[in-house]
Amino acid sequence: MEYKVEKKSAPGRKEVEVLGATFEAGTPDDSEVGRWRQKLDSRKEKLKYLETGERYWYGEEWYGSEKRKTPA
Repeated sequence: MEYKVEKKSAPGRKEVEVLGATFEAGTPDDSEVGRWRQKLDSRKEKLKYLETGERYWYGEEWYGSEKRKTPA
């Protein structure tokens, strides 16, 4: 992969070379991405999936620096 080098002016200097974007643009290949509802069979499995994903925001227990002495 060839990197794009851009020339930009810098304070106190004339021009410097700056490395451009180093990532490759891409899109998901799989058509099943984001279709979690169809992958889970029962209502119980769907609720478990949501509770696990949202436990940071809606959970009663907090971890590390997020722990509060009094609930919000």
